[in-house]
Order: sequence, then C-alpha cells, then structure tokens
Amino acid sequence: MDLAKLLPQVCRIAVEAGDVIVEVYDDYDDAQIEHKGDGTPVTLADKRADALICHALSRLTPAIPLVTEESVAEVPFAVRKNWQTFWLVDPLDGTKEFIERTGEFSVNIALVDQGRSILGVVYVPVTRVLYCALSGEGAYKQVIPQSLSSQEWQACLDEKQRIHVRSLKPGVPVRVAVSRRHGSSTKAFMTALGETETVRMGSAIKSCLVAEGAADVYPRFGPTSLWDTAAAQCVVEEAGGKLVDRYGKALRYEQSESLLNPHFMVAGDCDFAWPAFPKR
Repeated sequence: MDLAKLLPQVCRIAVEAGDVIVEVYDDYDDAQIEHKGDGTPVTLADKRADALICHALSRLTPAIPLVTEESVAEVPFAVRKNWQTFWLVDPLDGTKEFIERTGEFSVNIALVDQGRSILGVVYVPVTRVLYCALSGEGAYKQVIPQSLSSQEWQACLDEKQRIHVRSLKPGVPVRVAVSRRHGSSTKAFMTALGETETVRMGSAIKSCLVAEGAADVYPRFGPTSLWDTAAAQCVVEEAGGKLVDRYGKALRYEQSESLLNPHFMVAGDCDFAWPAFPKR
C-alpha cells in the first residue's frame, strides 16, 4: 500500500466531509440535534459527514474495514476483534463545540496498522486548516482554498508546509491547550507546571496546536475514545512530539468492547520534565 499516494485522497475526503458539516452549520436551525444512548449529542452534520466518509473510504480501500463514532454500534466487537489494519474515524470531533457554535470542531481520519496510527488527517472545516501526517514522512499544515486542482492535492507533503513542535526554554511560560470544560485534574497539572499560558480550544485541534508549536502540552484527564486521538497522534508524533498515557507509553489503537482511551498527555518537547498525572 502506497501511503504517499493514499494521503492526498484521504485529505480530499476530509475536506468534502467538512464542506457537508459547514452546510449544516450555516443552516443551524436544521441541525436536528439528538442524544445517543450514552447521553452524548449527535447532529445532522455528524450523520451526513459519517455517511460521506464511510462511502468514500469503502470505495478508496475496499479491503480495509472501518470504525467510525457514528457507525461503531453496527459493527459488533466479535466482528472487529481480529482487525489488524482499519480506518478509525470521527466524522465530527467536537459536536458540543458545533452546537455551541465556537467553530472549534474537526474531521478526524486515521489509518491504524498493528495498533499504531500510520496516517492521520485532521481538518478544521470553519477555518479550512488541514493537518496531515504519514509515519516516517513528517507532519504538515495547510489552509485549503475553496477550489483545488489535483496538483495542489498531491502537494500535501510539501516540505514548506512541514510543522514541528516547540522546544521549551528556561523561564518561558508553558502554553497549555485545554478545552472550555476542563476540570480540577487539569488545573492541578497546570499548577505543577509553574508559570503557564492557557490556550483554549476544542476537539483534536488542541493536539495539532502542540504539533505546530502553538501550544506545548495538552493534558486530558477525562473520557475519550480511540477515534478522538488516532489521527492527531500521527500528526503529533511526526512533528516530533508524543501522545502518552500516565506511564509514558504511546497510546495504542487496538479493538476492544469500549474503544476508550486512558487518560493521556500530548507533549511537544519530549525532553522536558513533565509533571506526573494527578491521582484519580
């Protein structure tokens, strides 16, 4: 499988899904907000983006199965438990941000192989900012114009668009990316860091801010699912950072009943002495 040829097509799928999301976002009265069994919200935008991505990826790579936040209930664990290579998708990461109209939501598409995210695309529909990465090929950021030629899509690994994490220097405040609803554990972690600056953001964008050096760390001590982090982890790691659990181990993406992540931290400077995770 030639991932370098695959990546531009996945980027296009993410942008097309983002366009569908923006159509609903701009006609918000028809967003059709519902709540799933676990109480989390879902909108017409989630459903339309999910349908587009599932159809497009199934045509692009018919031999590779996929799991998405909106369709996982249709794929029992007994069916997917032995999958080694699969797509892992959140068609609209940050549905609460969508509902609150902050614009801080993203489309996340990752290709997982042997528990690792080897291709990641995170697209921010409102700003048209696209982050993408391939294992061993670096991480990249570009702003997508309204119309693109096929040649421009092929340039998604342009060295001029490559991004890197920021190295921390003594005496410089640590930029901490947090959600608008972070809790006491995050506050305790920030206190342990000393002097900090807060960068408030929603969805997987927080991880991508670390990847591009606009933030230094994103601590997450609340519940998340595999599709929330897989695409961004590839971007972060290829930019020189890490996404790790409380034991310093990189998050892995293996099939489970729940598909839940442990608490984690996204860090840019891998040599910095980051505080221990707060006790539960």
